[in-house]
Amino acid sequence: YLEPDTYQQIKHELAQRRETRERFVKQVEREIRRELDKAGIQGEVEGRPKHIYSIWRKMQRKGVPFKEIYDVHGFRIIVDTVADCYAVLGLIHNRWTPIPGEFDDYIARPKDNGYQSLHTAVIGPGGKHMEVQIRTREMHEMAEQGVAAHWRYKEDGGKYDASFANKVAWLRALVQYEEEEGSDAEQMVENIRTDLFSDRVYVFTPKGDLISLPAGATPVDFAYHIHTEVGHRCRGARVNGKLVKLNYQLQNRDRVEIITARRGGPSRDWLNPNLGYVRTSRARSKIKSWFRKQDREQNIQAGRMALDRLLKQLNIRIGFDEVARILEYDTVEDMLSALGYGDLSTERIAGKLIDLQHQAKLEAMREQAPDEPDILPPQARPGDRDVKIRGVEGLEYRMAKCCHPMPGEPIAGYITRGRGVTIHRQDCHNLLHLSEREPERIIDISWGIETPTYPVTILVKAWNRAGLLNDITRILANEKINIRGSTTKSNHRSPFASIILTIEVKNVSQLTRVMDLIDRVANVISVKRTRGNQHAG
Repeated sequence: YLEPDTYQQIKHELAQRRETRERFVKQVEREIRRELDKAGIQGEVEGRPKHIYSIWRKMQRKGVPFKEIYDVHGFRIIVDTVADCYAVLGLIHNRWTPIPGEFDDYIARPKDNGYQSLHTAVIGPGGKHMEVQIRTREMHEMAEQGVAAHWRYKEDGGKYDASFANKVAWLRALVQYEEEEGSDAEQMVENIRTDLFSDRVYVFTPKGDLISLPAGATPVDFAYHIHTEVGHRCRGARVNGKLVKLNYQLQNRDRVEIITARRGGPSRDWLNPNLGYVRTSRARSKIKSWFRKQDREQNIQAGRMALDRLLKQLNIRIGFDEVARILEYDTVEDMLSALGYGDLSTERIAGKLIDLQHQAKLEAMREQAPDEPDILPPQARPGDRDVKIRGVEGLEYRMAKCCHPMPGEPIAGYITRGRGVTIHRQDCHNLLHLSEREPERIIDISWGIETPTYPVTILVKAWNRAGLLNDITRILANEKINIRGSTTKSNHRSPFASIILTIEVKNVSQLTRVMDLIDRVANVISVKRTRGNQHAG
């Protein structure tokens, strides 16, 4: 195990409560079945044990100890219809008190892999916390068996479902395209997800044949579905007898006719996701394959123009050789060629460069901060009882700026030379370095009574839009969180915005909750806590 002590601790906690937990599960199962019977809802109820790894993951994600994990007691309710799911949710919330912030509707908003279910956490009998999952039988099969749940044999003699052969052929073709394209496994999974879990649109060829495509498909997608060469030579399209743009989104019952040239190839613009020419991975793979086979110098020149245009848009000054090094290409030419034929996207480059730019700015802010904060003697410090120092009394102390520990996080102390004790998070890189060099100066400490609030700085990255900052500050106001300072950075040449907020929170749980809420705001890309005591105002 990577963390054997934590594993044994969780295992010990679970073992101690085993008999009590089993009695609790049976009691709750009976009560849920009673509620279902009263409401006339057919359903299955089962208590489900949580794996130690699952519990540890949730502890890490939420930044809380074992005792604050709500769903050590887990229950699953399987019903017939979606309407029954929401009806059962109402029964559960009416029977027991729901825990704020612990409800997720994966039916209305499925996960990327197609997973659907209602998740809620409530305070059950005896004040014990428990998680309840509610789903239909079809959702349960999908959760347990994945995509294969849709591809089962019929019961009558093991014959295929009507669509089975087509789906297998589609998947086999997709694997072949990805092998030709040379893309990695992660990209292939994304392609499968995009095609498989999309709604469909049904259109007709000029001869009246019915063609099924993912919703949002274009005439270019249609052309490549008919034949690779039709796609390569596509120059226009008529839909229902009228000329349309090649990025027109096909609608159900459209009759589509492709206008082709005698020779030629696809346009590089078709690979630009912002222009909307291509929706399906099949078309995208064939276009990339065509450009890969073209003259390398043409691809390099096209990549050079695309990268130059991107850097000007982002207003970032950096050499092509440095970009190639960051993206781990052997040569600039290899990188530009990959960009030219579409194997490397401008979105990937932009994301990487913006991340590095933010890191550089944060490092600069750390360097500009004063080396040492003012240190008050213990008797004059307003939060004197906030930190207990085992075996050492009367020492001055301060919070380390490198990791800025908060109540609830594991901490340790480093005895400085003439400046008291510096308090670090136990996973702080600086502390680990100090403990190797001077282990005798490391002391055990723990949190005492919490202070009202602690300052912490977070970085929000988002696609810029009107009202973005207002939406974020409204969340903080609703959560009664004070903002010490804020800095918003955006550029009319770039679609991105960065917001650095210094806020006051009581503990890690409150910080985790507010970061989750901000992460759900429209256009927000990421929310991260910065590892330093930066003041953004």
